Amino acid sequence: MDVKTLSSNWKKLQETLKKDTVSSSTKRKTSDREGQNGLVKKRKTETVEGKTKFEQSRAPKKGKRMTDSAAHGGKDGAQEGVVKTVSRKSSIASIAPRPEGKIAKVNEGRSMIAELGKYVAMDCEMVGVGPNPDHDSALARVSIVNFNGEQVYDSYVRPKEMVTDWRTHVSGIAPRHMAEARSLEQVQKDVAEIMDGRILVGHALRNDLDALLLSHPKRDIRDTSKHPPYRKIAAGGSPRLKMLAAEFLGLDIQGGAHSSVEDARATMLLYRRDKDEFEKEHMKKWPVRVVVEREKGDDQKKKKKKKKKTRKR
Repeated sequence: MDVKTLSSNWKKLQETLKKDTVSSSTKRKTSDREGQNGLVKKRKTETVEGKTKFEQSRAPKKGKRMTDSAAHGGKDGAQEGVVKTVSRKSSIASIAPRPEGKIAKVNEGRSMIAELGKYVAMDCEMVGVGPNPDHDSALARVSIVNFNGEQVYDSYVRPKEMVTDWRTHVSGIAPRHMAEARSLEQVQKDVAEIMDGRILVGHALRNDLDALLLSHPKRDIRDTSKHPPYRKIAAGGSPRLKMLAAEFLGLDIQGGAHSSVEDARATMLLYRRDKDEFEKEHMKKWPVRVVVEREKGDDQKKKKKKKKKTRKR
């Protein structure tokens, strides 16, 4: 065979082979790309369609639920809310509203809401009577508070003597207050019932009890004017309530006309502030009574022993 012809044929074969390989490679590349693109597009469309289907499937359900609840449960829900509010109102109505007499007021008498408890603090306001009003006084107002400072009792008192000095700038009492004042007998009865069996706290209580013409067991009295730690600021004397309130409580009381309710609260605060020391000092004067109960058998044995000793010889 001729080498030239072989070489020319060989060249042609190589060229055809190159074309085939190029076309096949391009076909493969394009087919691969198309396949990949198809898969990606398919995945994308599937995911997008899946989301839209999910969202579309969720959205109408939500809307359906909302509409169903509005159609069926909405009224029930609204009724439930109304029932709750009505029940709350009815429960409040059963406890409240409070009558007007239950709100702490001046000259209300015995409070309807304040509890008494074991401790009460009392303070009184006086007016001048007779020809010597600077020295002769009569009861014109009584106020009592409980351990928490809540007003338990408050009343104006109608003096039996002729008032010659109202002492309004100090006592806060004026003639107009006597229009609704209670009698001394009524106030005595009310105050005696409140004090009965309770610890009475006050400042210079002897003056208040004398004005009320009442007495109280000394064992059950706690007087802030006689408390030794408080008397130190008055050099051992009887300190003023205004001074004690300013020194130990930081309160400014009795700036103008006195208020017996305010003074009673101040005395209770002073007692509560030093309660333990009050009781220690009180125990020195009034120790606890110890009552020993004897059995009947012990008494009979003692009688028998006495009989044996007293024998005749």
